Amino acid sequence: MRFRVDLTASLDLSKAGQTDDLNETINYAELYQICKSIVEGESVNLVETLTERIASQVLKDFPTVQECTVKVIKPDPPIPGHYQSVAIEMTRSRA
Repeated sequence: MRFRVDLTASLDLSKAGQTDDLNETINYAELYQICKSIVEGESVNLVETLTERIASQVLKDFPTVQECTVKVIKPDPPIPGHYQSVAIEMTRSRA
């Protein structure tokens, strides 16, 4: 199955912007790998499950991320009717 993932991570990036230092931001390649491994990993029945797993893993692996919004889009869903896609979006934050 094909999916598209949109991810927004909220964190303080002021130091990265001031210093131009990669160590003061998050590694976007690692974010991509998290999404890829979850989407291509264990099969699940619900788009909601993929969305929740991605959000949880991002918060676990990136302690500087205070909140993330994940949107998983399923193109050409297997439901009756003419739909370009369906999507689930959720926001998770640290307690």
